[in-house]
Amino acid sequence: MDLQFRDRVVLVVGGRGLIGAALTDRLRTEGATVVVASRNPGEGVVLDGSDDASVQAGVEEVLRTHGRIDAVVVTAAPSARTLDPERRSDPAQVLEAFDGKAMVFLRIANAVVPSMRAAGFGRIVVVSGQNALLTGNITGSVRNAATIVVAKNLADDLAGTGISVNAVNPGLVTADPQAAVAVGAPGESTPAQVADLLAFLASPLNAVTGESIAVGHRVRGVTSF
Repeated sequence: MDLQFRDRVVLVVGGRGLIGAALTDRLRTEGATVVVASRNPGEGVVLDGSDDASVQAGVEEVLRTHGRIDAVVVTAAPSARTLDPERRSDPAQVLEAFDGKAMVFLRIANAVVPSMRAAGFGRIVVVSGQNALLTGNITGSVRNAATIVVAKNLADDLAGTGISVNAVNPGLVTADPQAAVAVGAPGESTPAQVADLLAFLASPLNAVTGESIAVGHRVRGVTSF
């Protein structure tokens, strides 16, 4: 399937991470012009999602260089493995994790929306996680649930503008996913499988917006409407 990325510019925030790197490869295979954004100098642009000025400067650099941003995919967030399980209910850790994921996404989305509005087209996608559906770890639940809620609010605010906003929720992402899915747990997936869904949602073919979509089996034994 041709995802129609030729002559399109996609900003991948966190493009050097596990999922971001897989997505960057997939998008370039599809013919997209991919700009990688991270906090460290190197390929692409420097963008620190925790800093408003850095976000604005990074987005403006992409617009100066390429004249447009057709899609942005935010994969940048500290891995769940970096969260201290002994501090899962610690307000300080919860607040830090909330800012490091939900607010980073909101800052970046707010920065790209004006140019997308002017173009009458845009795709905004964020990687959240299936921890949003689970209790037992306030830090993990809150940061992911808040990210999904931010995405839905943005999608509603932008309804009818030609800009779509969606959240993607992997379970465990690994190079060797297990087929078995335990009750009360999400399924596993590879970085490439997550990238496949992200690429479609970032493409001109996508007509889905305001959705929160699982990759891998959605938590077994849990349902919501």
